[in-house]
Amino acid sequence: MAASHISQSKLLGAFAICGLVWAALQAYIIHSFGFVWFTAIVDASLSGILLSLACWLINNNLRYYQPDKESYVYLLIWCAALAAACVAGCRYLLPLFDMGQVYQNFLVQSLVIRYFTVFLAIGWMAMISALFYSQLDHKKTELRKTEAEKLARDAELYNLRQQLQPHFLFNSLNSINALIGFKPDEARKMIHQLSDFLRGTLKKDDQLLVPLTDELSHLNLYLEIEKVRFGHRLQTEISCDNACGEKLLPSLLLQPLVENAIKFGLYDTIGDVTVSIRAEVEEQYLIIMIQNPYDPKTSRPRKGTGFGLSGVQRRLYLIFARNDLMETHANDNIFTTIIKIPQL
Repeated sequence: MAASHISQSKLLGAFAICGLVWAALQAYIIHSFGFVWFTAIVDASLSGILLSLACWLINNNLRYYQPDKESYVYLLIWCAALAAACVAGCRYLLPLFDMGQVYQNFLVQSLVIRYFTVFLAIGWMAMISALFYSQLDHKKTELRKTEAEKLARDAELYNLRQQLQPHFLFNSLNSINALIGFKPDEARKMIHQLSDFLRGTLKKDDQLLVPLTDELSHLNLYLEIEKVRFGHRLQTEISCDNACGEKLLPSLLLQPLVENAIKFGLYDTIGDVTVSIRAEVEEQYLIIMIQNPYDPKTSRPRKGTGFGLSGVQRRLYLIFARNDLMETHANDNIFTTIIKIPQL
């Protein structure tokens, strides 16, 4: 709003300067016809005032009403009517100053030229005003569109994260329920771990990007809970370069990926399973690779399998506007998920 007010002030200032130049030029031309400077200045001043009023009127009208293509003919008629009003004002007001018969004859003979000159001036004013306000409206529309898209993006990001939390919470509660009967100590431990994890999740709700070290610390809380659920069957390996620690990534991005790895690594296989998480910096990207074994006869993972992967891919697109930041591979009984986080 303030920017548009400044632009409006600049436009009016530019037109005021043009009006003064117009009046000075008209006074000089009338003086060149042999009239005294008083007569020339009075003629130019009154003509300039009337022209300024006409230009202000059409500028103010176009400020609040933008004609479509079919309505430009009405704008042309409006300019012609204002030009006629200006010339009529000069024709009947200037003789009141009693500047002699010679001047009055000159005034009458110059009415046609005055009319077309004023018509062109008002027409230029209308064209410039129409273009200016059309561009201003376009900028406001784009701004509203951008703000609406941002609100929609933030809402979708929030919904994606809210969908992930209950999914994990229900699984954990089921595990706690199963442990209460024969392993109450393990159940209590899991409740405390779940509490710490959810408390950390709430703290991250307002954070879009976080350092990798913070994300891994929060991920370890999740892994401790999962290790209580699956016991010795679940092993994890986490490694990252020293340069990775302060690199940024979307908060709570790794948990659904690791949850997906545990799901396809443990649910359809027997024996111990190791989920590995590796991070490194490559050019302007933080590269994170998550691997888990799987049984191709039962799991049959594919690109985009599970809500976790699709949700992460959608989040990456909403934040970075790119669809090429996540890829999955299934080779030699190893399922691999790779994500690239641009470091802006």
